[in-house]
Amino acid sequence: MSVENPKDFLFAHLKDLPYFRALLRSVESFYYQGLPLPEPIYDVGCGDGHFAAVTFDQKLTVGLDPWHGPIHEAKKFNAYDSLVEADGALSPFPSDHFASGLSNSVLEHIPHIDEVLKETARVLKPGAPFYFCVPNHNHFDNLQLSKVLGKGYTEWFRVISRTKHADSPEVWQERLERAGFTLEKWWHYFSPASLHVLEWGHYFGLPSVVARVLTGKWIISRTKWNLGWMEGFLRKYASTQPVENGTYTFFIARKK
Repeated sequence: MSVENPKDFLFAHLKDLPYFRALLRSVESFYYQGLPLPEPIYDVGCGDGHFAAVTFDQKLTVGLDPWHGPIHEAKKFNAYDSLVEADGALSPFPSDHFASGLSNSVLEHIPHIDEVLKETARVLKPGAPFYFCVPNHNHFDNLQLSKVLGKGYTEWFRVISRTKHADSPEVWQERLERAGFTLEKWWHYFSPASLHVLEWGHYFGLPSVVARVLTGKWIISRTKWNLGWMEGFLRKYASTQPVENGTYTFFIARKK
């Protein structure tokens, strides 16, 4: 992937997130640069709004999320014109309303994925682009500790990461076609080595959880002085180049 004058997204995420999440989000933020996002824009699963605030120069039109806490926290980032607390399968918007849509590292968590995709297609205008990224079929096979601890660990990691779907592009293409989309392009990213850093981050990132509980913030000192060494370590794993055996996939679809 090539983007002219790209931003440095790694530190922008690292100063507010546990390092393993910052690593993945920095790569994903890069991919949206230069992609057309005509208004009104629909973000399915906006969470706490941090990703949109870091990634986009423009405010997005609507952020939708079913979780009460995160979506109310999203107000502080001022990344959306409007925030809506609702299930993605029960969107309160009229048909053919939005000119573009996205869903960043969200769809893999949704059990009723077909219903959410169909509803997303309903509220998008014909021809509207829909961008999303998810872990793929390489994801769980490349966990480092699975090679030592076996299938039990793999299933446990699936539970703690709340991942319902880690599928190939072919599976996603079938889902998209059923929902009313055409899949135009996809690429794998995030190498197995990068996944190992993310995997271990679930354990080494526990101090960030403690900080979050005690202070409401993942990172207490958001300075280069505190985080520079971690930023330097993560750089070699934050490649935005597509890789054939990547453990995540970025998709560009379009409503029929």
